[in-house]
Amino acid sequence: MFSEMLRDGQSRPPEERPRPERSRTDCPILLSQRLVLRAPHEDDIDALAHLANNANIATMVARMPHPYTIADAADFVRRTKAGAIGKCVYAITKADTGAFLGCCGIEPHEDGKTVELGYWLGEPHWNKGYATEAAQSLTDMVFRTRDVEQIDARCRVMNIASRRVIQKCGFQFQATGMVQSLAVGGMVPVEWFRLDRRTWVSLKSWGNLG
Repeated sequence: MFSEMLRDGQSRPPEERPRPERSRTDCPILLSQRLVLRAPHEDDIDALAHLANNANIATMVARMPHPYTIADAADFVRRTKAGAIGKCVYAITKADTGAFLGCCGIEPHEDGKTVELGYWLGEPHWNKGYATEAAQSLTDMVFRTRDVEQIDARCRVMNIASRRVIQKCGFQFQATGMVQSLAVGGMVPVEWFRLDRRTWVSLKSWGNLG
């Protein structure tokens, strides 16, 4: 599903849009059919703490503590405003009600040509296509506004739903590995996927994404 960004030139095919010469530091609001992706703010803290305080979520992502408290949520919002968490962190919200559903974001790699995609949704909002819709919106934003060559995504080997989201967005399996999980308190096995710019352009041209 195509995301709609608040930028000019959106009607042009992706392969015809000029690529920027350097990475942007701003994070535009992203609109899709059912979602609005925007910066987290203080009004999200209660919903964020409520949804994130769930072991089923915390054990599937790398850096979420469990239990997750109001203080953790407030600190998360504060750090996102200060730019201390990656380059772009978004609250995933419903377009019709404004309800907070979860978070997604990107974090640049040191090579300057790769960013990492991450996301999570509150358990009441699983299996409704929201994660795929948010991930596609964020992926489109990255390739349209940043001079990067590829986007990486990782999921725990046991996380079938997250793997399905990643694959629906066109990412290709690369390898397995281990990462540190804060909630688990140790290393966990993950699968590593990658989507490069050329593949993204081809998928958009063929209509296989969106």
